[in-house]
Amino acid sequence: MGGLFLLLSYFLSVSASFPTHAIAVATADADRTQPSLTPINRDLYHSSDDLIEQIRSLVHRHPDKLTVETIRAGNKGYKSEISVVTYCHSRKDSDEKSKFRILISFGQHGRELITSELALRILSILSEEQFLPKMDRASLNGTLENAVIKVVPMENLNGRKLVEAGYLCERRNGRGVDLNRNWSVDWGKKEKDYDPYEENPGTAPFSEPETQIMRKLAISFDPHIWINVHSGMEALFMPYDHKNRTPDGLPSQRMRLLLEELNNVHCQKRCMIGSGGGSVGYLAHGTATDYMYDVVRVPMSFTFEIYGDNTATTKDCFKMFNPVDHTTFKRVLDDWAAAFFTLFKLGPSQFDDQSKAGVPKVDKWVSIDEYLDGYLMGRRNRYGKKMEVLEVGMQEIRTYFRLFLLSSVLLLFMFCSRISKTGRQIVSALPM
Repeated sequence: MGGLFLLLSYFLSVSASFPTHAIAVATADADRTQPSLTPINRDLYHSSDDLIEQIRSLVHRHPDKLTVETIRAGNKGYKSEISVVTYCHSRKDSDEKSKFRILISFGQHGRELITSELALRILSILSEEQFLPKMDRASLNGTLENAVIKVVPMENLNGRKLVEAGYLCERRNGRGVDLNRNWSVDWGKKEKDYDPYEENPGTAPFSEPETQIMRKLAISFDPHIWINVHSGMEALFMPYDHKNRTPDGLPSQRMRLLLEELNNVHCQKRCMIGSGGGSVGYLAHGTATDYMYDVVRVPMSFTFEIYGDNTATTKDCFKMFNPVDHTTFKRVLDDWAAAFFTLFKLGPSQFDDQSKAGVPKVDKWVSIDEYLDGYLMGRRNRYGKKMEVLEVGMQEIRTYFRLFLLSSVLLLFMFCSRISKTGRQIVSALPM
């Protein structure tokens, strides 16, 4: 038993420190350089730097409605940052918890440039610098007065930089992890057609700074609606991604009714509706939307797919995931911006005083890894480089804590085995 404990301890400590992401990135380098037939149309699409700068300028011009913060995190030498824009109709009322809360993420996959362009369009309309045709602004303002909307324009900045450098098929982050497989619900499960280049889930749930930032944001904001915006097809998905079905109960019915309305009005009934896992032909494990619904308990958790060109070959990634001509580009932004503002208007009507409790609430227990990751992220944002040494120390604490738990389980097993043997000896010694 002692030899088994030492052996398990050795493998556990080695696995905790070995940089497996380096292997994933190295083996994928050849695939990344495969040529894409259609280049980025620079006349239509902003660079990542320019897009973030455009958003910051927009916020600067409208400080009465918009604010922006940049959240940074990192581990094992890998660093990332995410900009979060908050819209509130009147910043004088800072009580977010009393308002209807919506959290939207764009650009989780690097190659899906059109999603971040949609984020900029939505923010421009919220600031009233742009307008939608036939939009009843007065009615919408009445809705927005009671709403707080947080927009993440580009969740995967490092992956986006790789795409701009010529790796047009890259969907993962800067060290080769798919951010939409790095969440904890059903994490790490691999289907028969698993492709590590496309779906690498990372070394552990929330191993990536980007998902750590998004998890902390979601838990602290506690939204009524979550939307993860992607491209590759036209679809309006609800949970689950890791199951071939939708959830049971009233919240699920309300989600479907809202999606059907959006499909009828804005997709002309061409968008696919249903669970991600039951609609696209494969199951996805460790996704953000499943985590939002199951763990954060967001009553309405969605994944929107806003564009896809099914005539493009699998190697022509830019064309497959993004419109390449001005007419289609404008149509996609107009149609989906209108769909989002319809959602902003209809979303609150799907709720009553008990709706946030419609999804059964549970205490948000977190693992020691999640707790330490959150602690590190908060300290790093405050103290910057001084946290490097503490981060290494925390990683060692994780390893020792795992070893402590393992040794405790083994000792308990040995104790129970001894009790069982002693009990059998006593029974055998009794006279018949």
